[in-house]
Amino acid sequence: MTSLSVQGAHKSFGTRPVLAGVDLEIEDGALVAILGPSGSGKTTLLRLFAGFERLDAGRITLGTRVVDHGNRYLPPEQRNIGYVPQEGALFPHLSAERNVAFGLGRRGRRSSRVSDLLEMVGLQGLERRYPHQMSGGQQQRVALARALAIQPGVVLLDEPFDSLDAGLRASVRADVGEVLRRAGTTAVLVTHDQDEALSFADQVAVLREGRIVQVAAPEEIYTRPVDVGVAAFVGQANLLPAVAGGGVARCAIGTLRIATGARLEGPVTVVIRPEQVRLSPPGEPGQLAGVVTHQEYYGHDAVVRVRLTAGVTVAGGGPIPGGGPESSPDAPCGQGPGELVVRTEGFEVPAVGEVVRLEVKGDVLAVRALDGRTVGA
Repeated sequence: MTSLSVQGAHKSFGTRPVLAGVDLEIEDGALVAILGPSGSGKTTLLRLFAGFERLDAGRITLGTRVVDHGNRYLPPEQRNIGYVPQEGALFPHLSAERNVAFGLGRRGRRSSRVSDLLEMVGLQGLERRYPHQMSGGQQQRVALARALAIQPGVVLLDEPFDSLDAGLRASVRADVGEVLRRAGTTAVLVTHDQDEALSFADQVAVLREGRIVQVAAPEEIYTRPVDVGVAAFVGQANLLPAVAGGGVARCAIGTLRIATGARLEGPVTVVIRPEQVRLSPPGEPGQLAGVVTHQEYYGHDAVVRVRLTAGVTVAGGGPIPGGGPESSPDAPCGQGPGELVVRTEGFEVPAVGEVVRLEVKGDVLAVRALDGRTVGA
């Protein structure tokens, strides 16, 4: 196992800056996901770790060795790093066992290491198959076994599940994570997929516009994002303007308790996750109601959009102005003006046009409207 540290990393290509002062500490044996949208610099950061690119400024340290800093540069072959690219990049003319053995010396090839690794990744019995004779998931497992064959201190995974179909992706991801944990190897995954990052990693580092904006456990990233941008990127979110005071936030859908009862006063934005909103048949007059305008059915659950009914009185407040909270057409969760996005069980999906009652469950996150700092954290 090897720790990995990057301090003040800067990297540009021509006149285009990609990384603008990245700081990140990865402990021995940790599984860390670097999560960011396309163009955020995450693949560039991974290539700097591997030694495929050089820093313009900053420092990268593997364990106790500085591998990139000023005139000090250690090439990839001397870093003891395993690399799993997006497509696996197996040699098509070599069998699974020969692909895994490729980076080993003669002694390693003669030992049981190759067969042990193939068994570890669940491919025993497939040693002599060629890449074209294996599924995409099997090829990715061979690529992982090849990366582990050299007993690396760190394994880098460059969106390795992106080319797999949806049904296979989750199972291969879980298997790869289990193999890495059993091997005790430090691993860094780069991905733009929020579900992938949250389910795979011990720690998630959110990269935005060339900077790390938050590093935390998956649950904290989701429930206590550092700002509105992270909240909107890591899962769907309903973002509503509100006024805070006395541990609650008053907005267009009612008076909501702020997470941890933070003492806030004045304008804030509240973050309501779709799964926090419960739908039920219409109740007594004065309860918050809306009309279902759209639904997306996924079997196990569904996502629906609900337009709030104009003039409905909510607990502790007056009528909703203009039919509900305002949000732009470019809102992160895709709702239109006066709509909430709701995630509901797949067996109780209301039909488009149906009137429903809405209730927000649990505390909500509140973010200051002026400086974007997370509160209630």
